[in-house]
Amino acid sequence: MEANTSSYKIILGSSSIARRKILSEMGYQFTILTADIDEKSIRKETPEELVMALAEAKANAIISKLQTTSNREGVDEPTILIAADTAEAIVQRLHVDDYLKEAEPTLLITCDQVVVYGGVVREKPSSKEEARQFLKDYSGGHAATVGSVLVTNLKTGLRKGEWDRVEIYFNEMPDETIEKLVDEGITLNVAGGLIIEHPLILPFVKEVVGTTDSVMGLPKALTEKLLKEAV
Repeated sequence: MEANTSSYKIILGSSSIARRKILSEMGYQFTILTADIDEKSIRKETPEELVMALAEAKANAIISKLQTTSNREGVDEPTILIAADTAEAIVQRLHVDDYLKEAEPTLLITCDQVVVYGGVVREKPSSKEEARQFLKDYSGGHAATVGSVLVTNLKTGLRKGEWDRVEIYFNEMPDETIEKLVDEGITLNVAGGLIIEHPLILPFVKEVVGTTDSVMGLPKALTEKLLKEAV
């Protein structure tokens, strides 16, 4: 961990196992807090705007949860929130309650991601049938992931965020491979039903233009950059 962030507590605002793994690989110790929001109620014109808006909504929901908890128990340390899903920097000052101003430094990280196929945004499949169709579309074709990372400094209210886009090209995937993936049910839990690191999918990934960690939901270089900027 960089010296300028070592004094900060970090909260990862995501239940994603892949994001936990990536942040651990980066050498950070952190706690997990999840946001309860209605993602379907937030709509934007572009995938980049959408993932940024969702990351912000998650950050706001977690901050609200922290405020509620603090009102009952008190908060010991300041937090920076990072929301992932966009590549355009956002600088925004948040209203921070007195209890946060008195808290020790904390960084909150929130993230979001969608898959874009044929110019259409794809979020988590709503059924196994939809997941099956998504995978059949990718077979022999091309898709992109658009993800956001948002870091909020809960001590100062400073918020930094950007989005990242990765292009993915696939070879033909056999129907039996697709059926195994659908039967596992794991594709229902990820944007676009796409998990390129899955051992059943990985052999059919032809080319990735960008970084695999971004496809998995948390681009390392971008996250490091935003953490430093938000301190």
